[in-house]
Amino acid sequence: MSTDFQQARTALGVRLRELRLHCPEGRLTGEQLAGRTGWNKSKVSKLENGKQTATPEDLTAWARATGHESAIEGLHAQLAGFESLTRSWRRQLAQGHRPVQETLLAEHERTSAFRMWENSAIVGVLQTPEYARAMFTRYTELWDARPDIEEAVRARIELQKWLYSGTKQYHVVLWEAALYAPICTPQALALQLDRLAGIVGLDTMRLGIVPLTSSLKIPPGNGFWLYDDRLVVVEDWHAELWLDTPDAVASYEKVWDTLTESAVYGADAHRIILRARHALDPR
Repeated sequence: MSTDFQQARTALGVRLRELRLHCPEGRLTGEQLAGRTGWNKSKVSKLENGKQTATPEDLTAWARATGHESAIEGLHAQLAGFESLTRSWRRQLAQGHRPVQETLLAEHERTSAFRMWENSAIVGVLQTPEYARAMFTRYTELWDARPDIEEAVRARIELQKWLYSGTKQYHVVLWEAALYAPICTPQALALQLDRLAGIVGLDTMRLGIVPLTSSLKIPPGNGFWLYDDRLVVVEDWHAELWLDTPDAVASYEKVWDTLTESAVYGADAHRIILRARHALDPR
């Protein structure tokens, strides 16, 4: 979990403790507050000590139980402020994949140059509909999300319009292992690899592959996307991190530079993609 996020969660816990200790009718103990909200005492302690992330419903219940209904709006704003940094998958996907894709669409519209690293799957901007459908299906099952898969596929494909507009530049680097990951059917993966092979040489896309046999200066860690030099989005299992501080962006730019030192491009990248494609149908 990011230091900035934890600091923000701790600060929210301090505010919650202040509300509990300064009730209009006198201070409440943690046990009394738990009784009023129907929670166990440990939840009160975790929220106050920054060990658990509050939901908007938690904050509303806390404010009402402590007699501070006027604080609800401020508490929600404080939560929204640090959730803009760490975006839980469970919460993001409560309304399905489509809203997440629309948020990315807005960021694409305001970005001129993209740098994208993926170590385990084909990056979204290069996915075929079949491959994207398989990805959305897997994550829908994992997070028990609203099943809006076809809407999400259409939104993801819409992102790809800029590949051919000539107004934006993409530099995508994949670890070779991503070409073999059977997240979809062999037929869908074959179509996806054909698509990748056809992208090599496109003037708006610089596609690199880090071969499995390459010497690496750092491990090929989780995926991230740099939007110009103003934002980095990092994907983890529990959440996406949206980082826009200069220090955070600079850190990921350094990681990017280090990873891409091992990448190959052009004809060499094309041969690696074709090798993966041949492995699906060696005859």
